[in-house]
Amino acid sequence: MPDYRLTVVGLAEAVGVSRQSINELLRGRRAVSPEMALRLSCLFGNSAEFWLNAQRAVDLWDATRAIGDDMSRIKPLRVA
Repeated sequence: MPDYRLTVVGLAEAVGVSRQSINELLRGRRAVSPEMALRLSCLFGNSAEFWLNAQRAVDLWDATRAIGDDMSRIKPLRVA
């Protein structure tokens, strides 16, 4: 955000949400929703898919860390 000279308050005002929503998003306590992805894409001039894909990457990373040991015990199926 420093590159854009945005504060939490400035970003919240720019996309039309509460400061608390932005603060929770930045601290990882809230996920990027489709609505927020649309708002951010309008502000930054990219696609909503960009923001949703970034969220998906974070979700998969979190899930891998949570169940990584279980995944190593799963044996792939083979076609007979």
